[in-house]
Amino acid sequence: MSQGSGNGHGNGHGNGGSFTERFVGAVTRRRGQEQLPAATADQKLLDHAYGKDWKDEDPWRVLRIQGEFVEGFDSLARTGPAITVFGSARTTTGSPEYLIGEQIGRGLATAGWTVITGGGPGAMEAANKGAFDAGGRSIGLGIELPFEQSLNSYIDQGINFRYFFVRKTMFLKYSQGFVVLPGGFGTMDELFEALTLVQTHKVTSFPVVLVGKAFWGGLVDWIRDSMIPAGKIASKDLDLIHVVDDPDEAVAIMGKPGERG
Repeated sequence: MSQGSGNGHGNGHGNGGSFTERFVGAVTRRRGQEQLPAATADQKLLDHAYGKDWKDEDPWRVLRIQGEFVEGFDSLARTGPAITVFGSARTTTGSPEYLIGEQIGRGLATAGWTVITGGGPGAMEAANKGAFDAGGRSIGLGIELPFEQSLNSYIDQGINFRYFFVRKTMFLKYSQGFVVLPGGFGTMDELFEALTLVQTHKVTSFPVVLVGKAFWGGLVDWIRDSMIPAGKIASKDLDLIHVVDDPDEAVAIMGKPGERG
C-alpha cells in the first residue's frame, strides 16, 4: 500500500544526502541499488521462477514466516483497544480526503482508541498525524514492496512486514473496527477481508465504516443490485457496511473502548 513518502524519508533529504530507501522485512536498506533485492519475499513465495537458494525453499521459508508472526504478536500484544484506518497512499497531502483522514485519526485518539494504519503516506499518514497530534497512540504496519517507500513521520511504533498475509493478520487481530477512506486495490482487499470475517463471525463487534458516499456509492449499489439479487450474499449482509461523509459520524460509529460487548 505504501508508495513512498511526502515527508523526506524516502529520498534522503532529511539526512544530508540522496539515497534510495526500502524495507526488507524489519530491515530498512538505503543508498546503493546493489543493496536492494530484485524481488520481495511475497514474490519469491508465489513465483516459481524463484527458489534456487536454500533460504527460499518453502520448508525453510516457513521459519521466516513463523518468525514474522512471532515478532508481530510480541510487538503488538500490549496495543490495547485500536481502530485501523485504511486508504490510498496516493491521497495528496492537504487535500480534502487527507484532512478528513486527519480529523478521523484525531477523533479516534480523543475517544481513547489507538490508531493503526499501513504506515505509508497519503490517507494512512493523515490518520496517523491526526492521532499523533491529539496525543494518542499511532501505529504503522509497513510492507516490503518492490519500489521506494517509508513509514510516515507520525508513528509512535512501526513494524515492517515481508508478507501481506502476516500483516493483514495483525490488522485484524489487534483492531476492533475499520474506517476505510477512498483507496485502490489494496484498500479493497482489506475491506473485503474484514467484511468476510465479520459475515462469517470470525470477528465480532467489528464495525466497518466507508468514508465518502460519492466514492463508495457505486460499489454499495452494485452489492445491493447485483450480489443480493443473484443470491451471492444475504440482504442483511449489506447492513455490515456503514457509509458516511461526516468524519465525526465515522468516529461516533466506532464509539469508545469498552462500550461494545
